[in-house]
Amino acid sequence: MIVAIASGKGGTGKTLVTAALAEVWPRPLVAVDLDVEAPNLHLFLHPRLSPPEDAVIEVPVADPARCTACGACVALCQYKAIALFGDFPTVFPDMCHGCGGCLKVCPSGALTPGSRVLGEIMDGRAGAIGFLMGRLRIGEALSPPLIRQVKARLAEGLAKTAGRVDALIDSPPGTSCPAVAAVSGADVVVLVTEPTPFGLHDLKLARHAFAALGVPVGVVINRAGTGERRVYDYCRASGLPILAEIPFERAIAAAYSRGETAIGVSPGLRDIFDVLAKTIRGLVVSVKERTAAHA
Repeated sequence: MIVAIASGKGGTGKTLVTAALAEVWPRPLVAVDLDVEAPNLHLFLHPRLSPPEDAVIEVPVADPARCTACGACVALCQYKAIALFGDFPTVFPDMCHGCGGCLKVCPSGALTPGSRVLGEIMDGRAGAIGFLMGRLRIGEALSPPLIRQVKARLAEGLAKTAGRVDALIDSPPGTSCPAVAAVSGADVVVLVTEPTPFGLHDLKLARHAFAALGVPVGVVINRAGTGERRVYDYCRASGLPILAEIPFERAIAAAYSRGETAIGVSPGLRDIFDVLAKTIRGLVVSVKERTAAHA
């Protein structure tokens, strides 16, 4: 089972929920930080990490001596990553999305595969919890390829466990390509929001963005007891189940600032996350049972 913890905007408590769930999850688990532009799940789970491995993307390297200036690569590239200055080919590696199309259409062999570093991948363990994360290179704009490489590493590891290990994914915030790349393939999406106008606005965006994935979606309301009731009204009207409410407590923020999960703040919070873990698993199991019944 793969559970994606996501949010329509940053700062709603997505990592807080992921870290706390990881501590109470009732089955063997891998916690995955796919918020590769600003990974911080490791600050709360404190894994022992392996040395980082470079994650690279294929980019073309031009050989002006072999280029015939036919312009086929320039015409193909939708990202303007190759230009001809007279008959001199120039590659802009940071603009390349690594599709490899230019290598295919070059008739003279003037383009050959090279690479650029996207970022790094690290894995490790935090006690009984497996851990995996990606970190984007400073200055790198393209995070989805790195996210896909971390997910490929996760899939490879999960395949060896024959379904005995679950995964919790701390997704990037928002609803753009990095968030969709992280959430795609999950069995359930948990949207973390807050009872504010901004929280409601971005919850709506996230619901619409992730509804197309065709998997169960539920909501966790963080900082409950403050703000307004419109988030509750929206969830009720749109059929989004509220899986848990995390109260607005100074002690939670203080624990977060110390790099601690919310589990240790009070027995009541542990109970909330225990129930949340069971509810999430129940959502997935019920959908699979209904699917099997209709098959």
